[in-house]
Amino acid sequence: MNIYIGNLSYKVKESDLNQVLEEYGTVNSVKLIIDRDTRRSKGFAFAEMENQAEAENVIKELNGAEYEGRQMVVKEALPRA
Repeated sequence: MNIYIGNLSYKVKESDLNQVLEEYGTVNSVKLIIDRDTRRSKGFAFAEMENQAEAENVIKELNGAEYEGRQMVVKEALPRA
């Protein structure tokens, strides 16, 4: 299941997110979105988790949770149009 993680601090790294998500289950990948011009984080990421139930638990537990001073938005990622 793909998960959208938004409202992240610009200091957060992919490895940080991976570590947080691994507390809830097996993480296949984490992709922090970076601005092409500034090479700075855009403040959101996508993660892919192996197990649907674990991914749903991540969404339930982390949506609205504070991380690095910001309240995260965590939800199922919508497919690209």
